[in-house]
Amino acid sequence: MKTIERHRQPIVDLCGMLFPTEWVRLAEMLWTAEMSRYLLGLSFDYHDAAAALLKNGEVVAAAQEERFSRVKHSPSLPEKSIDFCLETSGISKQDLDAIAFYERPILKLDRVLTSNPLEDEAGKARFVEVAARWLAKGHFSVHERLAAIGLPADRLHFIGHHQSHAASAFFCSPFEEALVITLDGVGEHETVTISIGRGTSLTKLRTVNFPSSLGLFYSAFTAFLGFEVNEGEYKVMGMAGFGEPCHARKLLDLFDLHEDGTFTLDQSLFLFRNLEATPFSQGLIDLFGPPRQPDAPFAPSPGGSGGSGGDEQSRHYADIAASVQRCAEDVILHIVGSAMRETGMRNVCLAGGVALNSVANNRLQNELGCRLFVQPAAGDAGGALGAALQVHHQSGGSRSPAFVDPYLGASYGEEEILEAIDRSGLDAADYDDPDAMIEAVADHLARGCVVGWFQGRAEWGPRALGCRSILASPLGADMQLRVNEKIKFREPFRPFAPSVLQERASEFFDLPATALPLSGPEHFMISVCPVRQEMRDRIPAVTHVDGTARVHLVSERANPRFYRLIDAFGQRTGTPVLLNTSFNLRGEAIVNSPADAMATFLASGIDYLVLGTHVVRKFGMPE
Repeated sequence: MKTIERHRQPIVDLCGMLFPTEWVRLAEMLWTAEMSRYLLGLSFDYHDAAAALLKNGEVVAAAQEERFSRVKHSPSLPEKSIDFCLETSGISKQDLDAIAFYERPILKLDRVLTSNPLEDEAGKARFVEVAARWLAKGHFSVHERLAAIGLPADRLHFIGHHQSHAASAFFCSPFEEALVITLDGVGEHETVTISIGRGTSLTKLRTVNFPSSLGLFYSAFTAFLGFEVNEGEYKVMGMAGFGEPCHARKLLDLFDLHEDGTFTLDQSLFLFRNLEATPFSQGLIDLFGPPRQPDAPFAPSPGGSGGSGGDEQSRHYADIAASVQRCAEDVILHIVGSAMRETGMRNVCLAGGVALNSVANNRLQNELGCRLFVQPAAGDAGGALGAALQVHHQSGGSRSPAFVDPYLGASYGEEEILEAIDRSGLDAADYDDPDAMIEAVADHLARGCVVGWFQGRAEWGPRALGCRSILASPLGADMQLRVNEKIKFREPFRPFAPSVLQERASEFFDLPATALPLSGPEHFMISVCPVRQEMRDRIPAVTHVDGTARVHLVSERANPRFYRLIDAFGQRTGTPVLLNTSFNLRGEAIVNSPADAMATFLASGIDYLVLGTHVVRKFGMPE
């Protein structure tokens, strides 16, 4: 194919000499269609199953299966996501040139089986049980399962879990050369990798292997603090803002930090090898007392452990959360800082679930001065995209374009929108002029209403970036409690993100000096930074108890309609900032379709629902 491509222009020039112009144009069109190369990436069988499609190395569609199945963190074979990707590009399953899977199941099985101790009869029985369960679930029969749904399984490539993460970070970045660091719980045997990316290649320098794992360390404390593993880690980050890191030194002593950036984790407090057990041991309970019960009341004093008032037990758990967060940040800075000193590189790409630790990301930028890129679906879902990108580049494909557009999911037309409205029986104001709709919605927001905002293609990744969002004014201190309790039905301590016009952001937030234009973590809502002291009382609903916020920079280029809405709100209030949270209720996936949005609207305290240019209102709400 590459040989043919090298002779493309001479052949076209020859056709131009021999045939009319119209025929040359037709030949160009046919050639382009013939040369298009489609590559499907897949992740499934653990959590956050997803599919991503490349056309000639450029991502054209990507989605998590949970958006279609409505099962949060769905691990299932992503059939609906696959169908969406193919339909978006107008191709069939047989048109795929290659399929890439985001890990090597045999290596993963090897780690799972060898992790079970065999010293006694109970260990041997558990070994047999785990092996039988894996065989029954078909965790490494990927070929057969893909063939069963009509995919060309003979074109399947297996890419290592952390290789997929690394590719998703570097090949989406704006860098020609960068450090590429992956951090998660575990993939096959690796928990951390440190690599160098140059052009179309990735070279691994070193790894940290299971059971030493920063991701599993954080998840163990997620469970200890009463939250669900692989779901509640960001709740630990939110809880940490209420505490003091008074136990951080004790936790950091569990890590033996090596000069080369790697580490060894003391296993005395953890049970990572026993997959059937709670991830922490009696030793951790002896150290910190009983675990927090799920859904237990949480009412700490605003000032952390040194503050007055609040519940003593809540302060205790907040201090543990703050200590775990600080320890994790310090280990991440050790890994990245060591690699930067060794290589002299300032460009850094992160991937893996730990890369979504937005507080750590800000410290990397400010304390190490790195230019940081984090792909918006940095967790396992992003492995689908990374696997596809790795196959593309290792097979000689040209470098993929830098990732600046996170809107890669499903979109819906007027027919689906009108059907959802008709089924609801609610009144809707229909606007022919989008600008008139924006002005009306800005009025609703300015007078304190909460709005469900549904526009265009869904976002790729776990963050609401202005197409599947719940929006409100950040100006009232009571708005955070209202949205948490009456709309999201979740813990009252959970913070909300501010979406702000990019060019006005420095008025409100202390942004890193090294922030990247259009593709930095602030554009994908993956970095926390301080709210300026003089602005904290102005935007209290998006200012966390510790004075920080997980900022979302909005450019007119990236999302013009959302940009204009924030601008219109700013014209009314003097504050071009909106409270932005994902369009879902507690325990549910972010909405995907107009029907999903309507169901969430009807089940919550949202006042208005915007579907495209249609503004639906609850009974009794003014137009």
